[in-house]
Amino acid sequence: MATVSHPVFARVYQRLSVAMDRAGTAAFRADLVAGLSGRVIEIGAGNGRMFAHYPPGVTEVVAVEPERRLRAAAERAAPFAPVPVTVVDGLAEALPAGRGEFDAVVVALVLCTVPDPAGALAEASRVLRPGGELRFLEHVAAEDGSRVRRAQRLLDATLWPRLFAGCHTGRDTVAAIGAAGFRIEELRRFRFPAGSNSPSSPCALGRAVRPA
Repeated sequence: MATVSHPVFARVYQRLSVAMDRAGTAAFRADLVAGLSGRVIEIGAGNGRMFAHYPPGVTEVVAVEPERRLRAAAERAAPFAPVPVTVVDGLAEALPAGRGEFDAVVVALVLCTVPDPAGALAEASRVLRPGGELRFLEHVAAEDGSRVRRAQRLLDATLWPRLFAGCHTGRDTVAAIGAAGFRIEELRRFRFPAGSNSPSSPCALGRAVRPA
């Protein structure tokens, strides 16, 4: 059993995620999983906001969520998904799955938060079949030398992770994905909200492949 508990954040996030989806995150979620098929493992499923977007080619989603309040919300959302979803307890760094079991791994606003991103990406690679895809939508580091990047460094070293359940605004997640052995096939960088200079606004959405 995972021992992750963020009661205040879990309550806030369940409301915040709905507002973010209405503001435009839902469209990014749909883009994230467009065209997927076969068995999918979603790491850090939260309260299940991804579930509605999985396309009909997906035969099963195993949704891993360690925070018990968010996992309970995901369990309530699962029956309304358009594809079969099973919600399970587990950590990104120790996924409850065998080697090469899945056709795709999905991470949405997760790698900014996990304590060990490199470990989580190693696990994603382990459970993917050769040629399988990693789909990612993440907060990422802003351009080096920018005002936003300086703000990210300050916040990540002080209050932000404490307020947002370990979230770091300035991780270079795209580089970490490449360092984990994935081959990045598609990458889109953007600010959300558009034009924002918030430390959490730089984002990356993409598709990477585990080489055969």
